[in-house]
Amino acid sequence: MSGRLVIFDSVFGNTSKIAEAIGEALEDTRVINVSEVTDADLEDLEILFVGSPTRVFRPTPAIMSFIKGLGPKALTGVKAAAFDTRIPVDQTDSGFLKMLINLLGYADTKIAKALSKAGADLALDSDGFGVSGTEGPLIEGELERAQDWARQILA
Repeated sequence: MSGRLVIFDSVFGNTSKIAEAIGEALEDTRVINVSEVTDADLEDLEILFVGSPTRVFRPTPAIMSFIKGLGPKALTGVKAAAFDTRIPVDQTDSGFLKMLINLLGYADTKIAKALSKAGADLALDSDGFGVSGTEGPLIEGELERAQDWARQILA
């Protein structure tokens, strides 16, 4: 297997930027919006990253529908990692929102669990990349942090 792929969904463009940064960090890696993924894109995968913005404490429906549609062994032998974009808990002044985040979490862990159910080997702990406010922009330094995180899958 030699294929490397980043699949993402994006609402305001922030998750797209993180996906592109991951693709650049790994070289020879295709970056595809989830709405454009074909069965051929999933052939001969070695490494797969899947990312989504956190929307109401979970991934977008398109990302979850894609992963759930793969089947229980579709990603057997594939190293995978999940990521999201989010408003970091320490960036909000709302005690209620902090409580909800602590209780319900972010999209990355839900994506990771779904990838594991599809047979993927979770090769990295999932991670989230911060945005300032609902629509962004990305917090300074997050693109570089995403690249550093992604490169660890090659170790």
